[in-house]
Amino acid sequence: MPAPYNANTTTTELVTDYKALIKNKIILTTGVTPGSLGGSFVQSLAKAEPACLILAGRNTAKLEQCVCDLQTANPELKTRTLQFDLGSLKSIRSAADQVNSWSDIPAIDVLVNNAGIMATEYGLSEDGVESQFATNHLGPFLFTNLIMGKILRSESPRVVMVTSDGHRLSPVRFDDYNFDGGKTYNKWVAYGQAKTANMLMALSLSSKLGVKKGLLAFSLHPGVIFTNLGSHLDWSGDVGLQSIDRQLGNREGWDEFNLKTLERGAATHVYAAFDPALKANNGAYLIDCHVADWLVDTVKSWGTSSFEAERLWKLSEELVGEEFAY
Repeated sequence: MPAPYNANTTTTELVTDYKALIKNKIILTTGVTPGSLGGSFVQSLAKAEPACLILAGRNTAKLEQCVCDLQTANPELKTRTLQFDLGSLKSIRSAADQVNSWSDIPAIDVLVNNAGIMATEYGLSEDGVESQFATNHLGPFLFTNLIMGKILRSESPRVVMVTSDGHRLSPVRFDDYNFDGGKTYNKWVAYGQAKTANMLMALSLSSKLGVKKGLLAFSLHPGVIFTNLGSHLDWSGDVGLQSIDRQLGNREGWDEFNLKTLERGAATHVYAAFDPALKANNGAYLIDCHVADWLVDTVKSWGTSSFEAERLWKLSEELVGEEFAY
């Protein structure tokens, strides 16, 4: 019988259970900063003797602080850092070139697309795409595909997309992903669109490369954790989230937040990256260290549709200016 993992499971418990699966693995994680889910995730993995932890992020100083903390606690740990901006296709291409040039990193066993932004004011990326859709989806889409050759050299390749139950707020707006130049913009609807895209990307990867190449891909909701992701929002008042949920008829419009600690939040990262039983559920959306249950958990059909996933793949190729035919 599988272990009864749930919302209270911690990274420490999972790393203990999966130690043999983590040992000697090369794991690349984006969005690693002190006091974040990404930071908590890599700190937990370091105890299981991975071959190398690659820490990626936008802020070099924060990356170096994480490396310092990791190696202070784990002197023998091998690390690499990778600085790039997920909101810039040019920056992403440069970072992917770096990864592909590393001769001492023959393969990447697990890629965790953890970085993202949430409920920001309207803006466009340098490539002309709404900033949340650009940073949370297009950036990981391009980066993942550009380093796919190294991922597929692993004996057990996995890609993890950190999404959110916030996908409930919107499907992908295929004909108006830029919100009519900001005229129809709502920061939470835009967040929902981007998080739905994360789910659909995992679904596409599992469909295109699961049977052919043995790639496992999953999306996950880590839970509600107050990190620097939402530090720009005043949570003491109405940030606009509850009113949208009520308009949509989502139960979250009336529920109170069920807060998690970082160690409980990052547990589903570990579960998605290493649980062996998940092979039977390739492409699944995960929550609280289990495959999401449509009867209990918030799962919108627009985030699990193979039709929507293929439609998004084509749109994403168009927006990044490159096709990835697997």
